[in-house]
Amino acid sequence: MKKFSCFVAFILVGSQLLAEQKFSATLAGHAILPAASFINVPDDAPELLRTNGKFEKTKRTDRLKSFEGVSNGRPTGVMYPFSAQPAQGHSGIISLGDDRFVLLSDNGLGNKLNSKDSALFYNIYKVDFKTGEFKREKSVFLHDPNKKVPFAIQTEATKERYLTGGDFDPESIQFVGEFVYIGDEFGPYIIKADKNGVVIDVFDTIVDGKIVRSPDNPALTLPNSPDENMPKFEVSRSKGFEAMALSKDKTKLYPLLEGALFDYKSGKKESVDGKNYLRILEFDVKKDTWSKKSWKYILEANDHAIGDFNMIDEKHGLIIERDNGEGTSDKACKNGEDKSRCFADVAKFKRVYKVWLSDDGIAKKLAYIDLLDIEDTRKISKKPLVNGKFVFPFFTIENVDVVDKTHIVVGNDNNYPKSSSREPNKADDNELILLDVGEFLK
Repeated sequence: MKKFSCFVAFILVGSQLLAEQKFSATLAGHAILPAASFINVPDDAPELLRTNGKFEKTKRTDRLKSFEGVSNGRPTGVMYPFSAQPAQGHSGIISLGDDRFVLLSDNGLGNKLNSKDSALFYNIYKVDFKTGEFKREKSVFLHDPNKKVPFAIQTEATKERYLTGGDFDPESIQFVGEFVYIGDEFGPYIIKADKNGVVIDVFDTIVDGKIVRSPDNPALTLPNSPDENMPKFEVSRSKGFEAMALSKDKTKLYPLLEGALFDYKSGKKESVDGKNYLRILEFDVKKDTWSKKSWKYILEANDHAIGDFNMIDEKHGLIIERDNGEGTSDKACKNGEDKSRCFADVAKFKRVYKVWLSDDGIAKKLAYIDLLDIEDTRKISKKPLVNGKFVFPFFTIENVDVVDKTHIVVGNDNNYPKSSSREPNKADDNELILLDVGEFLK
């Protein structure tokens, strides 16, 4: 307690950008959903969604297992298209208590063009952290039978109108009463649905009184001639709403952009002292409208990205910040080694920050845990340790939430079949880790 009091005194008299403190994390549970886990679409889903991966190449390919997944130039050993939908890409999490979790899958294979046959859904799992098993209780597929989506979707001509990765890229999820709110990267949009996955509304993103868009937003169209002005957009591709927290009173959503907005007046991305900042916006779920409030989350490096955001209490939250590396130092490429068989750019920065949404509009970093430096004193890990430590070396780590007063849960997005972060040539599993971080959460 004495140590914590000194820490508080320091941050209260510190500079505007507070110096954060590292806290230890101890592995308390480890669960693995095997990479090759698949689910079938509902009986009334169209033939388009019965298989997955047909549009990975420029030319459509219906023959199953035609090409191999690749992670940063390294083959992953997985052949696709698939005969069903992979239960992959965990990009958002909600802890429901009693080791039950909502896990949202993202758009599929990475972009609009190659994910047109990827169904959009979330699963509810009961997770046994002792045996390491996932038990799927329910799958909910997003669909738009009432034509609330404001643009033509891939399954436009069908009755149920199931949504696909060619329509949206869902990256964050929250339950609010009987409704589900999902943060999307393509618009970026907030999607409101019921708990059966039926879309109720789709909201444009408004920042400082105007709509902001990404190049994947259907409202943007190319000009008729190359000498005409190109359409303007403020959100970089794949940098929309990667994360979205919910206030503890469940009246506000806090969507967090993955990339800095482009400011046309300055001709640069939004930054403070040369460091890009990301906008945390505020959305009122009672009125389904944007407020004028926002906070600046300042990245440690401009090539970093965030992975997820959930609240601890009314003013403090957890945000994952990461680099683009993957893999561990023990399997790093040596001089002259074939880079298709080793890690050329190992993970160096994978953190969970504790932030304070201060009244001056800055999301201030108070403390962090290092996901590459986790204690496994209880010998729980189901993967090999590295230099005596449990590491979470994934390219994309996109799930974090509070489980109880002393534990958080963290999960990766395995980008199946396109990420191999534990072994250079083996597709990653979906992993959830339970971390004992009592001092960090105080």
